[in-house]
Amino acid sequence: MSGGGPPRKRNFKIEAFKNRVELDPKYAERTWKVLEHAIHEIYNHNASGLSFEELYRSAYNMVLHKYGEKLYDGLQNTMTWRLKEISKSIEAAQGGLFLEELNAKWMDHNKALQMIRDILMYMDRTYVPTSHRTPVHELGLNLWRDHIIHSPMIHSRLVNTLLDLIKGERMGEVINRGLMRSITKMLMDLGPAVYQDDFEKPFLDVSASFYSVESQEFIECCDCGNYLKKAERRLNEEMERVSHYLDAGSEAKITSVVEKEMIANHMHRLVHMENSGLVNMLVDDRYEDLGRMYSLFRRVPDGLSTIRDVMTYYLRETGKQLVTDPESLKDPVEFVQRLLNEKDKHDKIISVAFGNDKTFQNALNSSFEYFINLNNRSPEFISLYVDDKLRKGLKGATEEDVEVILDKVMMLFRYLQEKDVFEKYYKQHLAKRLLSGKTVSDDAERSMIVKLKTECGYQFTSKLEGMFTDMKTSQDTMQDFYAKKSEELGDGPTLDVHILTTGSWPTQPSPPCNLPTEILTVCEKFRAYYLGTHNGRRLTWQTNMGTADIKATFGKGQKHELNVSTYQMCVLMLFNNADGLTYKDIERDTEIPASDLKRCLQSLACVKGKNVLRKEPMSKDISEDDTFYFNDKFTSKLVKVKIGTVVAQKESEPEKQETRQRVEEDRKPQIEAAIVRIMKSRRVLDHNSIVAEVTKQLQARFLPNPVVIKKRIESLIEREFLERDKVDRKLYRYLA
Repeated sequence: MSGGGPPRKRNFKIEAFKNRVELDPKYAERTWKVLEHAIHEIYNHNASGLSFEELYRSAYNMVLHKYGEKLYDGLQNTMTWRLKEISKSIEAAQGGLFLEELNAKWMDHNKALQMIRDILMYMDRTYVPTSHRTPVHELGLNLWRDHIIHSPMIHSRLVNTLLDLIKGERMGEVINRGLMRSITKMLMDLGPAVYQDDFEKPFLDVSASFYSVESQEFIECCDCGNYLKKAERRLNEEMERVSHYLDAGSEAKITSVVEKEMIANHMHRLVHMENSGLVNMLVDDRYEDLGRMYSLFRRVPDGLSTIRDVMTYYLRETGKQLVTDPESLKDPVEFVQRLLNEKDKHDKIISVAFGNDKTFQNALNSSFEYFINLNNRSPEFISLYVDDKLRKGLKGATEEDVEVILDKVMMLFRYLQEKDVFEKYYKQHLAKRLLSGKTVSDDAERSMIVKLKTECGYQFTSKLEGMFTDMKTSQDTMQDFYAKKSEELGDGPTLDVHILTTGSWPTQPSPPCNLPTEILTVCEKFRAYYLGTHNGRRLTWQTNMGTADIKATFGKGQKHELNVSTYQMCVLMLFNNADGLTYKDIERDTEIPASDLKRCLQSLACVKGKNVLRKEPMSKDISEDDTFYFNDKFTSKLVKVKIGTVVAQKESEPEKQETRQRVEEDRKPQIEAAIVRIMKSRRVLDHNSIVAEVTKQLQARFLPNPVVIKKRIESLIEREFLERDKVDRKLYRYLA
């Protein structure tokens, strides 16, 4: 080998054949004839005798030798001719055989198309994409569409046959669903546009007409409940029809047609239907019908709002009647119970029939809030209801039952706009329960206070909690008093004092009555003890609030223990020294206020079974000319006799006015405090904005009256907390 240097390059040259290869001129025609014959044999069900390998090679060579166009056009013409022949046999099919023939030929065409596509696979992969022609399988479907489905003799007949079968099925006939499924699938295979334009649109139009007529017939002869059952059944039938033999995309469209024709077009007539509409369903607790109405109406625009509006109107009207009915106002406990029953009833309807729909719950709440506040005694009545339950109504109830009842009451309490009025009454009623020892359970009392505290905050319940504290402190004080003074007291009357903190208790200044000497002595000893142990305090006896147990001996030596009020004790003790006393005598000796004295005497002399005094002349009412005697003939099966005071459970009109006045007075500082808080942070604000802000801040306790807010603003201007703007008189400025 010679020395280094790069190797020499060799140039290769490819030359053409010396002799040109000539193709047989008749090759293309001869090859196509073989393929054409094969296509006919396939359509004639004679494919088993064909060699698919040779046919594939023939088609392959034709495309290779640039005869792809001849092959494609030949295929198109041959298939077109075959399909025209097939259409004649389908047209000739009579009656019910028409769809079967169409389906059979479609199956054949599909099989044939599969085989042809396999043979012409090379053409499909090379010639078709480069020449932008339609692939073989798609070409076969398009030709079927154009020459079979859109054939003038087949098209309308096909659509009408399908629609007639569906109508027959709606009327209760049994049809061949398998065949229907094959035909509708064929239409979908030909392209969604074919299914939609040639079948779905006419199907929806005919269905709309059918349901329009049927719904009109139903509504004329059915009540609301039955109509809804029929509508629901039709809706389910249509969904079932789609699942069996229509395209899934048709479901939303056909259900929309049924909803419009059977529900939306008759919605208002259905809810207002006489004797069977929504109101009747609500009154009769027809949960199933209500649930059906809800599920059907929610499918259509404004359906649920229609139900909600009618329900709200009904609730407001019935609630209004309930709270303004003079009969129901006679018994506050029954009044509140009826409200709770109404709430329970409609809560159950919303839960069971309306799927706990929040919008319906809100409508229910707003309706209750509307009509409860139409009666300005609602706060008082709700407090009286709690009072009744905590005195005696919950005896024997489990802790869970107590919680359920208190939770229901709290629900009504939330609807009150004047929560401060409720607080006033609740405080009065709680005081009476605690002082008379009539509360059924301390746990229940505390549970109620915790609920009020959670709802309204510490300020709302601080005084109520103070009352419980006083009761505990009083107990400890009395134990200490008797431990230290028992010798000094001797065998005199036993005293049990409740020391009430002024401000925590709803005590009214009442003139003290003249206590019997025996009692007065013990009272003075207690006063001396208490003031001796507590510096700087004052004690004022609330004789209008106490109770006493007296031992009494009647004719034939019959002995009873009488449980009476302090006022009643003062009256009865007078009869130890006199057989008969006039009203004037009693009034003079006891100095009990006239209204209280009359009630006290009425309960001692006019209540059957409790009449330890006798009155002349005998009547139900007490007059100033009456004379009273000790009733020797009094008898009772009980050793202990409780003599209640005849007292109106509800407040009398003057008492009501007085409570209202106290509430208004209590509101003034709260409104002023809110105004000052707002102005302190905003510095300058117009009148309307102040009113809006104050209302917003205070609405948890009460709804302040804009006129009162204006007066409080004037008062604050006078006291130089605020000033009016010099230019714009509607603007206020905060003065630091």
